[in-house]
Amino acid sequence: MSGGGEEGESLEFTPTWVVAAVCTVIVAISLAAERFLHFGGKYLKAKDQKPLYEALQKIKEELMLLGFISLLLTVTQNGITKICVPPAFTRHMLPCSLDLAPKHESHFQTFYFPGTPRRLLAATAAEHAPPHSEAEATETGTETGFCARKNKVPLLSVEALHHLHIFIFVLAVVHVAFSVLTVVFGGARIRQWKHWEDSIAKKNYETDRVLKPKVTNVQQHDFIRGRFSGFGKDSAIVGWMISFSKQFYGSVTKSDYVTLRHGFIMTHCKSNPKFNFHKYMIRALEDDFKQVVGISWYLWLFVVIFLLLNINGWHTYFWIAFIPVILLLAVGTKLEHVITQLAHEVAEKHAAIEGDLVVQPSDEHFWFHRPRVFLFLIHFILFQNAFEIAFFFWIWVTYGFDSCIMGQVRYIIPRLVIGVFIQVLCSYSTLPLYAIVTQMGTHYKRAIFNEHLQHNIVGWAQKAKKRKELKADGRPGQGSSQESANTGIQLGSIFTKKASAPGDTSSAPKDDGTS
Repeated sequence: MSGGGEEGESLEFTPTWVVAAVCTVIVAISLAAERFLHFGGKYLKAKDQKPLYEALQKIKEELMLLGFISLLLTVTQNGITKICVPPAFTRHMLPCSLDLAPKHESHFQTFYFPGTPRRLLAATAAEHAPPHSEAEATETGTETGFCARKNKVPLLSVEALHHLHIFIFVLAVVHVAFSVLTVVFGGARIRQWKHWEDSIAKKNYETDRVLKPKVTNVQQHDFIRGRFSGFGKDSAIVGWMISFSKQFYGSVTKSDYVTLRHGFIMTHCKSNPKFNFHKYMIRALEDDFKQVVGISWYLWLFVVIFLLLNINGWHTYFWIAFIPVILLLAVGTKLEHVITQLAHEVAEKHAAIEGDLVVQPSDEHFWFHRPRVFLFLIHFILFQNAFEIAFFFWIWVTYGFDSCIMGQVRYIIPRLVIGVFIQVLCSYSTLPLYAIVTQMGTHYKRAIFNEHLQHNIVGWAQKAKKRKELKADGRPGQGSSQESANTGIQLGSIFTKKASAPGDTSSAPKDDGTS
Protein backbone atom coordinates (compact mmCIF):
# COMPACT_ATOMS: atom_id res chain seq x y z
CA MET A 1 0.00 0.00 0.00
CA SER A 2 1.10 3.60 -0.59
CA GLY A 3 0.73 6.35 1.82
CA GLY A 4 2.18 9.81 1.86
CA GLY A 5 4.36 9.01 -1.13
CA GLU A 6 6.36 6.16 0.48
CA GLU A 7 6.14 2.42 -0.06
CA GLY A 8 5.79 -0.01 2.84
CA GLU A 9 4.98 -3.57 3.69
CA SER A 10 1.41 -4.78 4.20
CA LEU A 11 0.21 -6.42 7.40
CA GLU A 12 1.18 -9.79 5.94
CA PHE A 13 4.85 -8.93 6.38
CA THR A 14 4.66 -6.63 9.40
CA PRO A 15 5.91 -8.01 12.76
CA THR A 16 3.05 -8.90 15.06
CA TRP A 17 4.61 -7.04 17.99
CA VAL A 18 4.45 -3.81 15.94
CA VAL A 19 0.78 -4.34 15.11
CA ALA A 20 -0.07 -5.21 18.72
CA ALA A 21 1.87 -2.25 20.12
CA VAL A 22 0.24 0.27 17.79
CA CYS A 23 -3.23 -1.15 18.45
CA THR A 24 -2.61 -1.02 22.21
CA VAL A 25 -1.64 2.65 22.11
CA ILE A 26 -4.57 3.64 19.89
CA VAL A 27 -7.13 1.69 21.93
CA ALA A 28 -5.72 3.03 25.23
CA ILE A 29 -5.97 6.64 24.06
CA SER A 30 -9.48 6.08 22.72
CA LEU A 31 -10.68 4.42 25.94
CA ALA A 32 -9.10 7.18 28.04
CA ALA A 33 -10.94 9.83 26.02
CA GLU A 34 -14.21 7.89 26.28
CA ARG A 35 -13.82 7.48 30.06
CA PHE A 36 -13.02 11.16 30.43
CA LEU A 37 -16.23 12.14 28.64
CA HIS A 38 -18.19 9.53 30.60
CA PHE A 39 -17.05 10.73 34.02
CA GLY A 40 -17.52 14.32 32.87
CA GLY A 41 -21.13 13.51 32.08
CA LYS A 42 -21.64 11.81 35.45
CA TYR A 43 -20.18 14.84 37.22
CA LEU A 44 -22.50 17.24 35.38
CA LYS A 45 -25.52 15.05 36.15
CA ALA A 46 -24.52 14.87 39.81
CA LYS A 47 -24.32 18.67 39.88
CA ASP A 48 -27.75 18.88 38.22
CA GLN A 49 -26.26 20.62 35.17
CA LYS A 50 -28.55 19.15 32.56
CA PRO A 51 -27.91 21.84 29.87
CA LEU A 52 -24.14 21.36 30.13
CA TYR A 53 -24.64 17.59 30.10
CA GLU A 54 -26.61 17.93 26.87
CA ALA A 55 -23.81 20.08 25.48
CA LEU A 56 -21.37 17.29 26.31
CA GLN A 57 -23.60 14.86 24.46
CA LYS A 58 -23.49 17.22 21.50
CA ILE A 59 -19.69 17.11 21.61
CA LYS A 60 -19.86 13.31 21.56
CA GLU A 61 -22.05 13.51 18.47
CA GLU A 62 -19.46 15.71 16.77
CA LEU A 63 -16.72 13.23 17.65
CA MET A 64 -18.85 10.42 16.24
CA LEU A 65 -19.29 12.43 13.03
CA LEU A 66 -15.52 12.92 12.84
CA GLY A 67 -15.04 9.18 13.28
CA PHE A 68 -17.43 8.50 10.43
CA ILE A 69 -15.66 11.04 8.21
CA SER A 70 -12.35 9.38 9.05
CA LEU A 71 -13.72 5.94 8.23
CA LEU A 72 -15.27 7.20 4.98
CA LEU A 73 -12.01 8.79 3.84
CA THR A 74 -10.07 5.64 4.68
CA VAL A 75 -12.48 3.26 2.96
CA THR A 76 -12.79 5.38 -0.19
CA GLN A 77 -9.09 6.26 -0.34
CA ASN A 78 -8.13 3.74 -3.02
CA GLY A 79 -11.17 4.55 -5.12
CA ILE A 80 -10.54 8.30 -5.02
CA THR A 81 -6.86 7.97 -5.92
CA LYS A 82 -7.80 5.86 -8.96
CA ILE A 83 -9.98 8.63 -10.39
CA CYS A 84 -7.75 9.91 -13.18
CA VAL A 85 -8.23 13.20 -15.01
CA PRO A 86 -6.34 14.96 -17.81
CA PRO A 87 -3.49 17.16 -16.56
CA ALA A 88 -5.21 20.28 -17.95
CA PHE A 89 -8.00 19.87 -15.38
CA THR A 90 -5.55 20.40 -12.51
CA ARG A 91 -3.88 23.57 -13.77
CA HIS A 92 -6.65 25.97 -12.77
CA MET A 93 -7.95 27.34 -9.44
CA LEU A 94 -4.75 26.47 -7.58
CA PRO A 95 -3.99 27.98 -4.16
CA CYS A 96 -0.37 28.50 -5.27
CA SER A 97 1.16 29.51 -8.56
CA LEU A 98 2.60 26.75 -10.72
CA ASP A 99 5.80 28.81 -10.94
CA LEU A 100 6.50 27.73 -7.37
CA ALA A 101 5.84 24.05 -8.09
CA PRO A 102 9.47 22.80 -8.07
CA LYS A 103 10.06 24.37 -4.68
CA HIS A 104 6.74 23.76 -3.00
CA GLU A 105 5.48 20.72 -4.88
CA SER A 106 5.22 18.57 -1.76
CA HIS A 107 3.34 21.33 0.05
CA PHE A 108 0.46 22.34 -2.17
CA GLN A 109 0.60 19.94 -5.09
CA THR A 110 -0.30 16.92 -2.99
CA PHE A 111 -3.15 18.50 -1.06
CA TYR A 112 -4.92 20.38 -3.79
CA PHE A 113 -5.30 19.34 -7.39
CA PRO A 114 -2.10 17.59 -8.47
CA GLY A 115 -0.76 19.09 -11.67
CA THR A 116 1.67 18.28 -14.44
CA PRO A 117 4.88 19.07 -12.50
CA ARG A 118 4.06 16.37 -9.99
CA ARG A 119 3.30 13.89 -12.75
CA LEU A 120 6.59 14.62 -14.48
CA LEU A 121 8.52 14.19 -11.25
CA ALA A 122 6.74 10.90 -10.63
CA ALA A 123 7.46 9.73 -14.15
CA THR A 124 11.12 10.64 -13.80
CA ALA A 125 11.32 8.71 -10.54
CA ALA A 126 9.69 5.70 -12.19
CA GLU A 127 12.27 5.69 -14.97
CA HIS A 128 15.16 5.44 -12.49
CA ALA A 129 13.40 3.02 -10.15
CA PRO A 130 14.28 -0.69 -9.93
CA PRO A 131 12.65 -3.00 -12.51
CA HIS A 132 10.11 -4.38 -10.06
CA SER A 133 8.75 -0.95 -9.07
CA GLU A 134 6.29 -0.77 -11.97
CA ALA A 135 4.93 -4.24 -11.20
CA GLU A 136 4.51 -3.34 -7.55
CA ALA A 137 2.73 -0.17 -8.55
CA THR A 138 0.35 -2.21 -10.68
CA GLU A 139 -0.38 -4.69 -7.88
CA THR A 140 -0.79 -2.13 -5.12
CA GLY A 141 -2.72 0.27 -7.31
CA THR A 142 -0.75 3.37 -6.33
CA GLU A 143 -2.10 6.55 -7.87
CA THR A 144 1.10 7.43 -9.75
CA GLY A 145 1.44 4.10 -11.54
CA PHE A 146 -2.27 3.67 -12.19
CA CYS A 147 -2.86 7.10 -13.72
CA ALA A 148 0.57 7.54 -15.30
CA ARG A 149 -0.04 4.53 -17.55
CA LYS A 150 -3.06 6.43 -18.91
CA ASN A 151 -1.08 9.66 -19.33
CA LYS A 152 -3.30 11.23 -16.70
CA VAL A 153 -2.98 12.43 -13.11
CA PRO A 154 -4.94 11.40 -10.01
CA LEU A 155 -7.78 13.64 -8.89
CA LEU A 156 -6.47 13.56 -5.32
CA SER A 157 -3.42 11.83 -3.88
CA VAL A 158 -3.24 9.68 -0.76
CA GLU A 159 -1.19 12.37 0.95
CA ALA A 160 -3.77 14.99 0.05
CA LEU A 161 -6.56 12.88 1.55
CA HIS A 162 -4.48 12.46 4.69
CA HIS A 163 -3.98 16.21 5.00
CA LEU A 164 -7.66 16.87 4.37
CA HIS A 165 -8.54 14.38 7.07
CA ILE A 166 -6.26 16.13 9.56
CA PHE A 167 -7.69 19.54 8.67
CA ILE A 168 -11.29 18.46 9.31
CA PHE A 169 -10.30 16.99 12.66
CA VAL A 170 -8.33 20.11 13.69
CA LEU A 171 -11.22 22.37 12.66
CA ALA A 172 -13.77 20.48 14.76
CA VAL A 173 -11.50 20.33 17.81
CA VAL A 174 -10.61 24.03 17.64
CA HIS A 175 -14.26 25.01 17.19
CA VAL A 176 -15.38 23.03 20.23
CA ALA A 177 -12.45 24.37 22.28
CA PHE A 178 -13.14 27.99 21.31
CA SER A 179 -16.86 27.61 22.01
CA VAL A 180 -16.12 26.19 25.47
CA LEU A 181 -13.65 28.99 26.23
CA THR A 182 -16.12 31.63 25.08
CA VAL A 183 -18.93 30.29 27.25
CA VAL A 184 -16.61 29.77 30.24
CA PHE A 185 -15.23 33.32 30.12
CA GLY A 186 -18.62 34.78 29.25
CA GLY A 187 -20.23 32.83 32.09
CA ALA A 188 -17.56 34.11 34.46
CA ARG A 189 -18.42 37.64 33.39
CA ILE A 190 -22.13 37.04 33.96
CA ARG A 191 -21.47 35.52 37.38
CA GLN A 192 -19.88 38.82 38.37
CA TRP A 193 -23.40 40.23 38.25
CA LYS A 194 -24.48 37.92 41.06
CA HIS A 195 -23.69 40.51 43.72
CA TRP A 196 -26.20 42.81 42.01
CA GLU A 197 -28.84 40.10 42.32
CA ASP A 198 -27.87 39.52 45.96
CA SER A 199 -28.10 43.23 46.75
CA ILE A 200 -31.57 43.38 45.19
CA ALA A 201 -32.68 40.34 47.19
CA LYS A 202 -31.31 41.91 50.37
CA LYS A 203 -33.07 45.18 49.62
CA ASN A 204 -36.36 43.37 48.97
CA TYR A 205 -36.00 41.50 52.26
CA GLU A 206 -35.34 44.69 54.22
CA THR A 207 -38.23 46.57 52.60
CA ASP A 208 -40.72 43.71 52.76
CA ARG A 209 -42.96 45.78 54.99
CA VAL A 210 -45.52 48.27 53.57
CA LEU A 211 -43.87 51.56 52.69
CA LYS A 212 -45.07 54.75 51.11
CA PRO A 213 -44.73 54.36 47.33
CA LYS A 214 -41.83 56.32 45.96
CA VAL A 215 -41.90 58.53 42.88
CA THR A 216 -39.18 58.04 40.28
CA ASN A 217 -38.02 60.95 38.12
CA VAL A 218 -37.57 59.19 34.78
CA GLN A 219 -35.21 61.73 33.22
CA GLN A 220 -32.85 61.60 36.21
CA HIS A 221 -32.79 57.82 36.47
CA ASP A 222 -29.34 56.25 35.94
CA PHE A 223 -30.72 53.85 33.35
CA ILE A 224 -32.08 56.70 31.22
CA ARG A 225 -29.10 59.01 31.61
CA GLY A 226 -26.67 56.20 30.80
CA ARG A 227 -28.33 55.64 27.42
CA PHE A 228 -28.45 59.25 26.21
CA SER A 229 -25.78 61.85 25.64
CA GLY A 230 -26.22 65.45 26.63
CA PHE A 231 -27.37 66.37 23.15
CA GLY A 232 -29.27 64.95 20.24
CA LYS A 233 -31.57 62.71 22.26
CA ASP A 234 -33.93 62.37 19.32
CA SER A 235 -31.18 61.54 16.82
CA ALA A 236 -31.17 57.93 15.68
CA ILE A 237 -27.57 58.26 14.48
CA VAL A 238 -26.41 59.40 17.93
CA GLY A 239 -28.29 56.49 19.50
CA TRP A 240 -26.56 53.97 17.23
CA MET A 241 -23.18 55.58 17.86
CA ILE A 242 -23.68 55.31 21.62
CA SER A 243 -24.76 51.69 21.24
CA PHE A 244 -21.70 50.91 19.12
CA SER A 245 -19.28 52.42 21.62
CA LYS A 246 -20.86 50.95 24.76
CA GLN A 247 -20.10 47.37 23.73
CA PHE A 248 -16.40 48.11 24.35
CA TYR A 249 -16.80 49.52 27.85
CA GLY A 250 -19.48 49.06 30.49
CA SER A 251 -21.70 47.04 28.17
CA VAL A 252 -24.02 46.19 31.08
CA THR A 253 -24.11 48.45 34.14
CA LYS A 254 -25.87 47.86 37.43
CA SER A 255 -28.70 50.23 36.47
CA ASP A 256 -29.14 48.27 33.21
CA TYR A 257 -29.28 44.96 35.05
CA VAL A 258 -31.69 46.18 37.74
CA THR A 259 -34.04 47.81 35.24
CA LEU A 260 -34.09 44.93 32.75
CA ARG A 261 -34.55 42.45 35.58
CA HIS A 262 -37.48 44.44 36.96
CA GLY A 263 -39.07 44.70 33.50
CA PHE A 264 -38.79 40.95 32.99
CA ILE A 265 -40.30 40.11 36.36
CA MET A 266 -43.17 42.61 36.02
CA THR A 267 -44.01 41.15 32.59
CA HIS A 268 -43.57 37.41 33.08
CA CYS A 269 -43.78 36.63 36.81
CA LYS A 270 -45.41 39.61 38.47
CA SER A 271 -46.64 37.58 41.42
CA ASN A 272 -43.08 36.56 42.33
CA PRO A 273 -40.99 39.76 42.77
CA LYS A 274 -38.25 37.73 44.51
CA PHE A 275 -37.63 35.67 41.39
CA ASN A 276 -33.90 34.91 40.98
CA PHE A 277 -33.36 36.45 37.57
CA HIS A 278 -29.60 35.83 37.59
CA LYS A 279 -29.93 32.09 38.12
CA TYR A 280 -32.56 31.88 35.42
CA MET A 281 -30.29 33.75 33.01
CA ILE A 282 -27.41 31.34 33.69
CA ARG A 283 -29.70 28.35 33.06
CA ALA A 284 -30.92 29.89 29.81
CA LEU A 285 -27.34 30.49 28.62
CA GLU A 286 -26.32 26.92 29.45
CA ASP A 287 -29.38 25.68 27.57
CA ASP A 288 -28.26 27.61 24.47
CA PHE A 289 -24.67 26.41 24.78
CA LYS A 290 -25.40 22.95 23.42
CA GLN A 291 -26.39 24.54 20.11
CA VAL A 292 -23.23 26.62 19.91
CA VAL A 293 -20.78 23.69 20.20
CA GLY A 294 -22.31 21.80 17.29
CA ILE A 295 -21.25 22.14 13.65
CA SER A 296 -24.37 22.43 11.51
CA TRP A 297 -24.63 21.65 7.83
CA TYR A 298 -24.48 25.30 6.79
CA LEU A 299 -21.15 25.65 8.63
CA TRP A 300 -19.71 22.70 6.71
CA LEU A 301 -21.04 24.35 3.56
CA PHE A 302 -19.08 27.46 4.46
CA VAL A 303 -15.89 25.35 4.77
CA VAL A 304 -16.45 23.90 1.30
CA ILE A 305 -17.02 27.34 -0.22
CA PHE A 306 -13.84 28.66 1.38
CA LEU A 307 -11.76 25.75 0.07
CA LEU A 308 -13.23 26.40 -3.38
CA LEU A 309 -12.37 30.12 -3.35
CA ASN A 310 -8.90 29.79 -1.81
CA ILE A 311 -7.27 30.63 -5.15
CA ASN A 312 -3.82 32.06 -5.65
CA GLY A 313 -3.86 35.86 -5.73
CA TRP A 314 -7.35 36.25 -4.26
CA HIS A 315 -6.16 36.27 -0.61
CA THR A 316 -9.49 34.77 0.39
CA TYR A 317 -8.14 33.72 3.79
CA PHE A 318 -7.43 37.41 4.52
CA TRP A 319 -10.68 39.00 3.35
CA ILE A 320 -12.85 36.32 4.88
CA ALA A 321 -11.43 37.17 8.31
CA PHE A 322 -13.40 40.44 8.24
CA ILE A 323 -16.76 38.64 8.04
CA PRO A 324 -16.91 37.54 11.71
CA VAL A 325 -15.56 40.83 13.08
CA ILE A 326 -18.14 42.85 11.13
CA LEU A 327 -20.94 40.51 12.25
CA LEU A 328 -19.73 40.62 15.85
CA LEU A 329 -19.69 44.43 15.94
CA ALA A 330 -23.15 44.50 14.33
CA VAL A 331 -24.56 42.03 16.87
CA GLY A 332 -23.05 43.87 19.83
CA THR A 333 -24.32 47.22 18.54
CA LYS A 334 -27.84 45.86 18.01
CA LEU A 335 -27.98 44.28 21.47
CA GLU A 336 -26.91 47.57 23.04
CA HIS A 337 -29.43 49.42 20.88
CA VAL A 338 -32.24 47.21 22.18
CA ILE A 339 -31.48 48.50 25.68
CA THR A 340 -31.35 52.06 24.31
CA GLN A 341 -34.75 51.57 22.65
CA LEU A 342 -36.27 50.33 25.92
CA ALA A 343 -34.92 53.41 27.70
CA HIS A 344 -36.16 55.68 24.92
CA GLU A 345 -39.69 54.24 25.14
CA VAL A 346 -39.92 54.90 28.87
CA ALA A 347 -38.42 58.39 28.56
CA GLU A 348 -40.94 59.32 25.85
CA LYS A 349 -44.01 58.12 27.76
CA HIS A 350 -43.28 59.26 31.31
CA ALA A 351 -41.70 62.19 33.11
CA ALA A 352 -42.23 60.63 36.53
CA ILE A 353 -43.71 57.31 37.62
CA GLU A 354 -44.82 55.80 40.89
CA GLY A 355 -42.52 53.01 42.03
CA ASP A 356 -39.54 51.62 40.14
CA LEU A 357 -38.82 52.18 36.48
CA VAL A 358 -40.42 49.47 34.32
CA VAL A 359 -39.49 48.64 30.72
CA GLN A 360 -41.73 46.63 28.42
CA PRO A 361 -40.04 43.59 26.77
CA SER A 362 -41.04 43.00 23.16
CA ASP A 363 -39.85 41.07 20.13
CA GLU A 364 -40.36 44.23 18.07
CA HIS A 365 -36.90 45.45 19.09
CA PHE A 366 -35.05 42.49 17.55
CA TRP A 367 -34.09 41.67 13.99
CA PHE A 368 -36.93 39.84 12.23
CA HIS A 369 -38.74 39.97 15.60
CA ARG A 370 -36.75 36.90 16.66
CA PRO A 371 -34.28 37.16 19.55
CA ARG A 372 -32.86 33.71 18.69
CA VAL A 373 -31.38 35.13 15.48
CA PHE A 374 -28.53 36.38 17.67
CA LEU A 375 -27.74 32.83 18.79
CA PHE A 376 -27.40 31.75 15.16
CA LEU A 377 -25.10 34.70 14.41
CA ILE A 378 -22.92 34.09 17.47
CA HIS A 379 -22.68 30.42 16.47
CA PHE A 380 -21.49 31.39 13.00
CA ILE A 381 -19.05 34.00 14.36
CA LEU A 382 -17.42 31.53 16.73
CA PHE A 383 -17.14 28.89 14.02
CA GLN A 384 -15.71 31.33 11.49
CA ASN A 385 -13.13 32.55 14.00
CA ALA A 386 -12.21 28.97 14.93
CA PHE A 387 -11.92 28.16 11.23
CA GLU A 388 -9.45 31.01 10.69
CA ILE A 389 -7.27 29.99 13.63
CA ALA A 390 -7.44 26.27 12.79
CA PHE A 391 -6.57 26.91 9.15
CA PHE A 392 -3.56 29.02 10.14
CA PHE A 393 -2.07 26.49 12.55
CA TRP A 394 -2.83 23.58 10.23
CA ILE A 395 -0.96 25.26 7.37
CA TRP A 396 1.91 26.19 9.70
CA VAL A 397 2.36 22.65 11.07
CA THR A 398 1.67 20.78 7.82
CA TYR A 399 3.40 22.92 5.18
CA GLY A 400 5.51 25.44 7.09
CA PHE A 401 5.28 29.14 7.84
CA ASP A 402 6.86 30.08 4.51
CA SER A 403 4.37 28.07 2.48
CA CYS A 404 2.70 29.84 -0.41
CA ILE A 405 -0.69 28.91 1.04
CA MET A 406 0.15 30.76 4.24
CA GLY A 407 0.56 34.01 2.37
CA GLN A 408 2.65 37.04 3.16
CA VAL A 409 3.29 38.32 6.67
CA ARG A 410 1.28 41.49 6.07
CA TYR A 411 -1.77 39.26 5.56
CA ILE A 412 -1.03 36.86 8.41
CA ILE A 413 -0.63 39.31 11.32
CA PRO A 414 -4.01 41.09 10.82
CA ARG A 415 -5.76 37.70 10.70
CA LEU A 416 -4.30 36.67 14.05
CA VAL A 417 -5.04 40.06 15.64
CA ILE A 418 -8.63 39.91 14.40
CA GLY A 419 -9.01 36.37 15.75
CA VAL A 420 -7.85 37.35 19.24
CA PHE A 421 -10.04 40.48 19.16
CA ILE A 422 -13.12 38.46 18.25
CA GLN A 423 -12.49 35.89 20.97
CA VAL A 424 -12.04 38.52 23.70
CA LEU A 425 -14.93 40.77 22.66
CA CYS A 426 -17.35 37.88 22.18
CA SER A 427 -16.46 36.37 25.57
CA TYR A 428 -16.54 39.47 27.73
CA SER A 429 -19.09 41.67 25.98
CA THR A 430 -21.25 40.11 23.26
CA LEU A 431 -22.15 36.86 25.02
CA PRO A 432 -23.11 38.56 28.33
CA LEU A 433 -25.15 41.07 26.33
CA TYR A 434 -26.89 38.21 24.54
CA ALA A 435 -27.64 36.48 27.83
CA ILE A 436 -29.52 39.44 29.33
CA VAL A 437 -30.90 41.32 26.31
CA THR A 438 -32.56 38.31 24.68
CA GLN A 439 -34.64 38.00 27.86
CA MET A 440 -36.33 41.23 26.78
CA GLY A 441 -38.39 39.46 24.14
CA THR A 442 -42.12 38.84 24.21
CA HIS A 443 -41.63 35.21 25.21
CA TYR A 444 -39.72 33.79 28.14
CA LYS A 445 -37.63 30.64 27.90
CA ARG A 446 -38.48 27.36 29.55
CA ALA A 447 -35.38 27.74 31.71
CA ILE A 448 -37.57 30.02 33.85
CA PHE A 449 -38.53 26.80 35.62
CA ASN A 450 -35.97 24.61 37.32
CA GLU A 451 -35.38 21.11 36.01
CA HIS A 452 -37.36 19.29 38.69
CA LEU A 453 -40.38 21.52 38.19
CA GLN A 454 -40.20 21.04 34.43
CA HIS A 455 -40.17 17.25 34.85
CA ASN A 456 -43.11 17.29 37.27
CA ILE A 457 -45.29 19.56 35.13
CA VAL A 458 -44.60 17.59 31.94
CA GLY A 459 -45.56 14.38 33.77
CA TRP A 460 -48.70 16.01 35.14
CA ALA A 461 -49.64 17.25 31.66
CA GLN A 462 -49.22 13.78 30.14
CA LYS A 463 -51.38 12.20 32.82
CA ALA A 464 -54.02 14.91 32.47
CA LYS A 465 -54.09 14.45 28.70
CA LYS A 466 -54.51 10.71 29.13
CA ARG A 467 -57.36 11.17 31.62
CA LYS A 468 -59.04 13.61 29.24
CA GLU A 469 -58.84 11.05 26.41
CA LEU A 470 -60.28 8.34 28.66
CA LYS A 471 -63.17 10.58 29.63
CA ALA A 472 -63.83 11.43 25.97
CA ASP A 473 -64.09 7.70 25.28
CA GLY A 474 -66.79 7.40 27.91
CA ARG A 475 -64.59 5.85 30.60
CA PRO A 476 -64.18 7.36 34.07
CA GLY A 477 -61.23 9.75 34.45
CA GLN A 478 -60.20 8.64 37.95
CA GLY A 479 -61.67 11.67 39.67
CA SER A 480 -59.96 14.36 37.60
CA SER A 481 -62.05 17.23 36.32
CA GLN A 482 -62.07 18.62 32.81
CA GLU A 483 -60.68 21.88 34.11
CA SER A 484 -57.65 20.31 35.79
CA ALA A 485 -56.94 18.25 32.68
CA ASN A 486 -56.99 21.35 30.49
CA THR A 487 -54.77 23.19 32.96
CA GLY A 488 -52.24 20.35 33.00
CA ILE A 489 -52.12 20.20 29.21
CA GLN A 490 -51.65 23.96 28.94
CA LEU A 491 -48.81 24.00 31.47
CA GLY A 492 -47.18 21.00 29.87
CA SER A 493 -47.22 22.70 26.48
CA ILE A 494 -44.87 25.30 27.92
CA PHE A 495 -42.05 22.75 27.82
CA THR A 496 -42.86 21.22 24.47
CA LYS A 497 -42.19 24.48 22.65
CA LYS A 498 -39.09 26.58 22.30
CA ALA A 499 -40.77 29.50 24.05
CA SER A 500 -43.90 29.86 26.10
CA ALA A 501 -46.92 32.06 25.74
CA PRO A 502 -46.36 35.81 26.06
CA GLY A 503 -47.88 38.15 28.55
CA ASP A 504 -48.47 37.99 32.25
CA THR A 505 -47.64 34.52 33.57
CA SER A 506 -48.56 35.06 37.16
CA SER A 507 -50.20 31.66 37.19
CA ALA A 508 -46.89 29.98 36.32
CA PRO A 509 -45.13 28.08 39.10
CA LYS A 510 -42.82 30.23 41.17
CA ASP A 511 -39.10 29.70 41.15
CA ASP A 512 -37.03 31.87 43.42
CA GLY A 513 -33.84 30.15 42.31
CA THR A 514 -33.21 28.49 45.65
CA SER A 515 -33.97 24.96 44.54
